[in-house]
Amino acid sequence: MSITDLPKIELHMHLEGAAPPSFIRGLAAEKKVDLTGIFDERGAYKYKDFWDFLKVYEAATSVLKTPQDYYRLTRAVLEESVSSNVVYTESFLAPDFCGGGDVSAWRDYLAAIKQAADEMEAEEGIVMRAIPTCVRHFGPDQAKKTARCAAETAGAFVTGFGMGGDEAMGKQGDFAYAFDMAREAELRLTSHAGEWGGPESVRDAIRDLKVERIGHGVRAIEDLALVDEIAEAGIVLEVCPGSNIALQVYPKWSDHPIAKLRERGVKVTVSTDDPPFFHSTMRQEFDRLAETFGWEVEDFMELNKTALDAAFCDEATRGEVAKKLEPADA
Repeated sequence: MSITDLPKIELHMHLEGAAPPSFIRGLAAEKKVDLTGIFDERGAYKYKDFWDFLKVYEAATSVLKTPQDYYRLTRAVLEESVSSNVVYTESFLAPDFCGGGDVSAWRDYLAAIKQAADEMEAEEGIVMRAIPTCVRHFGPDQAKKTARCAAETAGAFVTGFGMGGDEAMGKQGDFAYAFDMAREAELRLTSHAGEWGGPESVRDAIRDLKVERIGHGVRAIEDLALVDEIAEAGIVLEVCPGSNIALQVYPKWSDHPIAKLRERGVKVTVSTDDPPFFHSTMRQEFDRLAETFGWEVEDFMELNKTALDAAFCDEATRGEVAKKLEPADA
């Protein structure tokens, strides 16, 4: 089996950020919403830097107004994942965009998302689990509302809690209360860090939020003592190389530290983050890593195993997904 054709596991993808531009344009036309300025001449998302990306992201998300919109979005996103042979995906969901942090409204949105996920699992075999996330630049008080939404719906489908958004806003520890709420609900924890905030933000997330996974985390490489601590503790990094290159965290693929982190014993996984924004797919991520670092099928099978072990799902689901990772010609 070729690297491209391998079954894949993805642990770091934002549902709204994975919306195909054509889907958002179509929805905007239906709702008569003017999104002038967020697409380029080819119809792709257009932004200048990370902070402009956040604005464009929120503008695109603004047309997602109802649970039915999210049902359609979920199907569209999972269809794209299936085209890259993704067999298991964990998607970040923002209750802030799904009812504004109101638990009752969130339940309606979540039910629509789960319906679409269940249908796609029955039709295509892809398994999805949900990780509600607070948005860092919306502040700690709003994060508490998000955590309440997550805690009230924790179960077989909602299995984790996390945080995304602008790393320049506040400190990881400012959100400890929200993460404590999620932990008490037995949700597994992850947080974005070490993308823009530097290695200290990774250390803060581990110490102050007690997460078991880090979204991105790549700038830990600037502090080798931290890298060794991460490796020893078994903290898993949800690495999104194409995203990091597109946003110029690193100028080119050969500068990306994923291989160095892996060689130093850190558990790394590979994901797309917000794939259409970064002109990427899971197939392309695998292909570029193979091309850049000379990784072979065995390396990617190891990445899949790391991702499966780190997945926020129950053991029965883990066992079913493991079967999907077995080569078809085995």
